[in-house]
Amino acid sequence: MELGLKGKVAIVTGAGQGVGEQIAKSLAQEGVKVVVNDLFLDRAQRVAGEIKAAGGEAIAVKADVANGEEVNEMVNKTVSEFGRVDILVNNAGVPAPGPEGDPLASQALFFAQTDKSSWDKFVGLNLYGTMNCTRAVIEHMIKQNSGKIVSIISDAGRVGEPRMCSYAAGKAGIVGFTKSLAKEVGRNCINVNCVSLGATPHPGLEERQKALIGAIGIPAEQLEQEMERRRGAMVRVYPLARGLGRFGLPSDAANAVVFFASDAAAWITGQVLSVDGGYCMVS
Repeated sequence: MELGLKGKVAIVTGAGQGVGEQIAKSLAQEGVKVVVNDLFLDRAQRVAGEIKAAGGEAIAVKADVANGEEVNEMVNKTVSEFGRVDILVNNAGVPAPGPEGDPLASQALFFAQTDKSSWDKFVGLNLYGTMNCTRAVIEHMIKQNSGKIVSIISDAGRVGEPRMCSYAAGKAGIVGFTKSLAKEVGRNCINVNCVSLGATPHPGLEERQKALIGAIGIPAEQLEQEMERRRGAMVRVYPLARGLGRFGLPSDAANAVVFFASDAAAWITGQVLSVDGGYCMVS
């Protein structure tokens, strides 16, 4: 199937590792010119370098998506380099650890371990980051009378997860934003959709899980046993995990993003597609 992506220009936020990295590389494989964004320039440069080494076109841009000025500079650089913006993938979603390197930052009891500063971090990055990036590209897309906006959210934002209230709130807000914006810009031939992920391994995830287990009082000598128990419990709630013998892969997310960014999804907008092995079967 011809996807109509060759020569298009995409910005992928949080693309220096994990899911974002794979999204950037998968788009590049389809002939998309990719702006690899990350909070850490060295990570973005590595991914952009690998894309170019494979024959693709890419540039690395450091920007904090929660900072509107940095986002505007990123979009201006994109237009200066490539002349346009056709695709925005809002992927950045987990705050970098604070100065203390707290691995539990994204998994905390709302009433006992969070305050407004932590709420601001998650809502600022997830919701406001998405809004900042979208606001910066939307004018260009309206002038072109075309564009694709795809935001990566989490099943935590659709069904809720304990110890993830602030994160879930930010991701849930993206859903409402997506649906509202889709109704505004459909007349401009701009598609706005979400890809919702379930358990998808990413750098640092296992360390975070181990830290959480230790924080709730499980002895270190029982750590691996508890990790294995939890993996087994997760398999039971992900129907496809039993058959495939795995959880989600970054490539699963990337495949969905490539679809939404392509001509094949021209008649789809305001939707949330769960890529989660059957965990979140909501209508």
